[in-house]
Amino acid sequence: MTDTSHRPQTQEKDGPIAAFLRATELDPRLIGMVGALFMIWVGFHLYGVFVLGDGSFLTPRNLWNLSVQTASIGIMATGMVLVIITRNIDLSVGSIVGVTGMYMGLLQVEWLPQWLGLGHPAIWVVTVIFGIAMGALIGAFQGGLIAYLSIPSFIVTLGGLLIWRGVAFLASDGRTISPVDATFQLIGGGPFGAVGATGSWIVAAIAGAGVLWMIVNGRANRKLHGFPLRPVWAEVFMAALGLGLIIGATMVVNAYPWPKGILKQYYDALGQEVPADAFISHGYAYPVLILLVVAIGMTVLMTRTRFGRYVFAIGGNPEAAALSGINTRAMTVKIFALMGALAGLSGVIASARLNSATNALGDLDELYVIASAVVGGTSLAGGVGTIYGAIIGALVLVSLQTGMVLIGFGDGSYRKIVIGAALVLAVYLDILYRKRIK
Repeated sequence: MTDTSHRPQTQEKDGPIAAFLRATELDPRLIGMVGALFMIWVGFHLYGVFVLGDGSFLTPRNLWNLSVQTASIGIMATGMVLVIITRNIDLSVGSIVGVTGMYMGLLQVEWLPQWLGLGHPAIWVVTVIFGIAMGALIGAFQGGLIAYLSIPSFIVTLGGLLIWRGVAFLASDGRTISPVDATFQLIGGGPFGAVGATGSWIVAAIAGAGVLWMIVNGRANRKLHGFPLRPVWAEVFMAALGLGLIIGATMVVNAYPWPKGILKQYYDALGQEVPADAFISHGYAYPVLILLVVAIGMTVLMTRTRFGRYVFAIGGNPEAAALSGINTRAMTVKIFALMGALAGLSGVIASARLNSATNALGDLDELYVIASAVVGGTSLAGGVGTIYGAIIGALVLVSLQTGMVLIGFGDGSYRKIVIGAALVLAVYLDILYRKRIK
């Protein structure tokens, strides 16, 4: 019998998929989420084509509206990632949207015009700053209760959910406050709340330059610090992928024209007849651009700053983080203040989009925000989460809601069932993933 105990063992080679992922450094969970999103889009579109005879999901109009609807939830989901990473939860974000939206409505409709005059150009600026600051103060207050009084975040924010919703109702005596300032209204999107075709291509050019800079700068930093370099083909692939997505998204938003009624209103203001071939593109809506800016800023905060490292350290092991010198209490206050500020910003977008402040503003948003973060790969056990994952999670949930409306399931009960099932499935998949990596 041949002795094979000392025979050198050959290392198994990666398969083509594993080798591709290793070279490009793409996150398999990200690919899975994008794949799920793609299947949702194609599934709803094909259902519309073959069952309803109207494939309206994968159209520029629906995709544009989908992006605008995702903005408010996506902005808050980026902050919820930090909260959940540090093993906390914030159930009050929807009520913060409601209370900040209500006070912003009162500020610009009833209070500021008495001091500055109706239609003053500073009204919308003061209102936006006020809404974000109010949200940050509410978040910091709740964070202080959690950090310094050791009250569980679930209890504090559950109380906040009820308190701030009640405050919003009392502030307006149950009234709907409208209409908001004309300039403020543009922040919510719409035909006039977008940058148009030329502005969209300018945004695309800036974004494309940013993608190329990131790849070139990242490769230079790897060389500088002696880290392994990605193959050149992988760098080219990532650049082409990023540029392709930017160009594709820009073409889609520019393919959605203004409605005929808006065109007529626009040309009437110019004293002209509407041309027969008139075509004015929406382009990127302001809420989408705000979401992109927030996403970039939060990504830099999480991956390039000491604050971000502290967040992951606290989520990984709070006791060890405290012993290493991190002021975990102050960090908790800062994280909840940031969450509150993002909720205030979402209140700006939501109330501007509705052109009013209602008592239903932000209702149940907390559930969709938490679900977006969890569906996007943020672990409820703490220590794991990404900004881009939360935004994709928000897009998945909004796509499910929109798709069900388009195929005839407009009843909110069905949508709640689907969102609840998606949340449970996401948590289950996270448990399986964590077991596998262990």
